[in-house]
Amino acid sequence: MSHTSPLVGLPQLEAAAQRLRGVALRTPLLPVDALREKFPHGVWVKAECLQRVGAFKVRGAFNYVSSMDPTVRARGLIAPSSGNHAQAVAYAALHFGVPCTVVMPTTVSSAKQAGCARLGARVELVGTTTIERIARANEISRDTGATVVPPFDDDLIIAGQGTAGLEIIDELPETATVVVPVGGGGLASGVAAAIKARKPDARIVCVEPSGARKLSRAIANGGPITLDGTSGIPDGLLGVRLGDRNWDHLSVLADSVVQVDDGPIRCAMRFLLDRMKLVTEPSGAITLTAVMEGKVPSDGPIVALLSGGNIEWDGLLEHVSDGAMASELVAT
Repeated sequence: MSHTSPLVGLPQLEAAAQRLRGVALRTPLLPVDALREKFPHGVWVKAECLQRVGAFKVRGAFNYVSSMDPTVRARGLIAPSSGNHAQAVAYAALHFGVPCTVVMPTTVSSAKQAGCARLGARVELVGTTTIERIARANEISRDTGATVVPPFDDDLIIAGQGTAGLEIIDELPETATVVVPVGGGGLASGVAAAIKARKPDARIVCVEPSGARKLSRAIANGGPITLDGTSGIPDGLLGVRLGDRNWDHLSVLADSVVQVDDGPIRCAMRFLLDRMKLVTEPSGAITLTAVMEGKVPSDGPIVALLSGGNIEWDGLLEHVSDGAMASELVAT
C-alpha cells in the first residue's frame, strides 16, 4: 500500500519522548491480579487515566505545540475536541503562556468543559460532530491567526501519543499483545508505531464501540469513510471518520479490530473502580472490556491501555451502578 509519506518511526517517537520529559507523566503499568486465573500470562493496564489532564491526549498536544514556531504559537491555539484533546491543548497553552480557544460539542460532559475552563481556555460549544467542530475551529483561525491543533490526523500528534507505547515496552519487554481504543486513530496509530518499532512480533488489537465502527468499516472499504452517525457511551470515540494519516498507520500496523457494547463497558468501569481503585471514563475502559469479554486471544502478557478518566461524578455513579455485574463478566 502506498503512503503520502513514511510512517512515524522510532526517531520521531524518541524526539517526542524528549520533548515530553517532565511534562507528561510516565504512567504506571499495573498488573490486573483479579484476571490472573483467566489469563495465565497476565494482564496489565497502562493507566493513562492518571495522566496530566486525566488522559493520554497531553502527549500528542504538547508534542505538537512545543514543536511550533514561537511567533506562530504566540498568536494562540484552537482545539476542536470532544473533550480530552481540548484540555490537553489548554494545558499546553497555559504552559507556554499563549491564548487558547476550545471548540467542544454541545453534548460535552461537564467534567471536560470545566477542565478546559480551569486551564484558562475560552470554551465554545458547537454541534455534535467532529466535522462541525473542525469547521468552526478553522473559521476562528481565519479570523484570529491562531493555529488549529489537530486532534489526531497529524504525525506530531501520532508521535506524541506513541510515547505511551515506548513506555509499555520499556517496562514490560515481554508484552505480547497491546490493546488500544480507536476514535480518530491518533493514539492507536502512535502506540502501534511504537510497539512495532520496539517489538515487531507484538500484536496490536484495536477496540471500537459497536456503534462507531470507523476502523472496521475503513478496512472493509480499503480506506476511511465517513459514518452517517455514531452512538454509544464512549463519547471520546464517537467521531464519524478515521484520520487519513491514522489509516496509513493502522492499515499496516493493526493486527485486528474488535467491537464492544455499552453494557460490558460499564462492567469494566465498575471492575476497575472496585478492584483496582481506578476511575475511567467509558472510552478509557473499552480496552479492558474487550480483554474481559475474551475478544483478545494472546499467548503472552496483555497490556490494555486505559486512555482516560475524565468523567463527572453523576455519570460515574450512573455507569458503575449499571455495571454491578462486573464479577460475572470476569467469570465468563
